[in-house]
Amino acid sequence: MTRTMLLRLGAVLAGAALLGACQLETKSAKQSGYRGTGMDQITLASANKKIDPINVAPPPPYDPPKPGGRPAKEVYQNVQVLGDISEDEFSYTMAAITQWIAPEQGCNYCHNPANMASDEIYTKKVARRMLQMTRNINTGWTQHVKQTGVTCYTCHRGQAVPTENWALPAKGNPDTILGNKNGQNAPMVSTAYSSLPNTAFAKYLLDGNSSPIRVQSNYSHPSSYKATANKTTTMETEGTYSLMMHTSSALGVNCTFCHNAGSFQPWNMSTPKRVGAWYGYRMVRNINGEYITPLASVFPKHRLGPQGDPLKVNCTTCHRGINKPLNGVSMVKDYPALRPTAPMVTAAAAPAPAAAPTKMP
Repeated sequence: MTRTMLLRLGAVLAGAALLGACQLETKSAKQSGYRGTGMDQITLASANKKIDPINVAPPPPYDPPKPGGRPAKEVYQNVQVLGDISEDEFSYTMAAITQWIAPEQGCNYCHNPANMASDEIYTKKVARRMLQMTRNINTGWTQHVKQTGVTCYTCHRGQAVPTENWALPAKGNPDTILGNKNGQNAPMVSTAYSSLPNTAFAKYLLDGNSSPIRVQSNYSHPSSYKATANKTTTMETEGTYSLMMHTSSALGVNCTFCHNAGSFQPWNMSTPKRVGAWYGYRMVRNINGEYITPLASVFPKHRLGPQGDPLKVNCTTCHRGINKPLNGVSMVKDYPALRPTAPMVTAAAAPAPAAAPTKMP
């Protein structure tokens, strides 16, 4: 064997070794735009055959009760949220919530069995606020959840604490000269194992501390001229890219699920999914800012993050790697108590869907 042949063989073997860690199985591509624009959604062939049990919706605890009967607030004491539903529907909903959140601990996870009306256990106070949040999502954020809606199981999946969560990272880092890596160079699953800032969630997914997500400019060079103003820094683009990487990983999609590969910026060239994502980010801000963060004083220390804030939600909390949580199955249809007829709180901060594309930051 000649020296040239040996070199070629070595190159082939080296290439095979490098590709060994890649996903070499068959892939499928579905075109979502005009031919030649690169608007293809790439998925692994196995993804269409395997169904992760975590993404399978559980059945109701028993047959839903018939309408009618005394309101729960007239039967039980201290019912502050679900008092408007019947006694039978209340028991049915509580049985489901127990399966969704604390199947092993049972009712005692939130209640004192000697006094079910007592608020002495912190989890009951948290559960009450989470029920208000769920009702709000199903009535005030239909621009994102549509009529599919959500239930407690959408996030919890049989766990008392949703496994997909985040909190503000600890301040400072003794392993660096300055004592602070600013959230970078610490690859984590929430940012698709990139070294991008892991503080992007706090920047974009918290009420009152959210910056415009879009950082694209109409001009290529820094400028203060109004018509071509470009004051975007590289640091700002890193935060946006970190969030986009998270979204792509959370939904199991590539960029063209929302964007047009020919031009990422224009809304009139994007897919309708981008509008849904825009509302989704704002829904998450509302969840974290209005419902979870204010519970910091209710949670014990072991349920708080490094900076003393509660564990919050992001896209993965619900989606778990697929673009439609629980494969699009609507569980809320079996639990009308979680979607009251009249909205609890509307998404007043969000513009009307028709006007959304022209106002999105």
